[in-house]
Amino acid sequence: MVTLKNVCKNYNGKTVLENVNLTLEQTTGLMGQSGIGKTTLLNIIAGLVKPDTGEITGIESKKISFVFQEDRLLEEETALKNLLFVSADKERAISLLTQAGLAESLHKKTAKLSGGMKRRVCICRALIADYDVLLMDEPFKGLDEEIKLKTMHMVKDNLRENATVLLVTHDQAEADFFGGKVVKF
Repeated sequence: MVTLKNVCKNYNGKTVLENVNLTLEQTTGLMGQSGIGKTTLLNIIAGLVKPDTGEITGIESKKISFVFQEDRLLEEETALKNLLFVSADKERAISLLTQAGLAESLHKKTAKLSGGMKRRVCICRALIADYDVLLMDEPFKGLDEEIKLKTMHMVKDNLRENATVLLVTHDQAEADFFGGKVVKF
C-alpha cells in the first residue's frame, strides 16, 4: 500500500500541494480542477519531483510505470519498437497494440501516427512495462468516445494483478469504469 502523509510542494513561492494525505488502494481515481496539483502529485509519487515536506511510504521497492499527459514517445521509432524499448516481450507488445486497434501501425514511425494513435501507443507501453504501480495522467484525452471506451476496456483487461493504479481524470465516467476509490482533489 502506498501512503502519502502531509505532502507539500511549492513552486516559486506558490503552494501547489498542501498537506496531502492519501492512501492509494488497488485502484484510485483522482479528480480535480486543472492546475490544482494532480500532475505534480503523480510526479512526486514517481520520484520525478521531490516534495518540500511530507513523506511517502510503501513506494520504496515498487516498480512504477507512467502514462504521462504528454506522449513522450521515441518519434523516429515504430510503435512496436516503442514498446520493445521497455520490454523484450514482442508477442505481448504485438498483442497489446493489436488490442488497441493499432495492428496496421505496428511498423509505422510514431511521428507519422495521429494524436489518438500516439496516446494508445503510450498506454500500451505503460502496460507492457514491469510495474507494481501504474500512474496514468489523463491517459484517454484526445480519444474519440468509441476508441476511448475500447481503450479503457483494453487497459482494464491488461492491468497487472495486484498492481496499484492511480488514474488522474476529469471524467467521472472514467473513474467509475475502473472502480475503486475516487478522490476529489
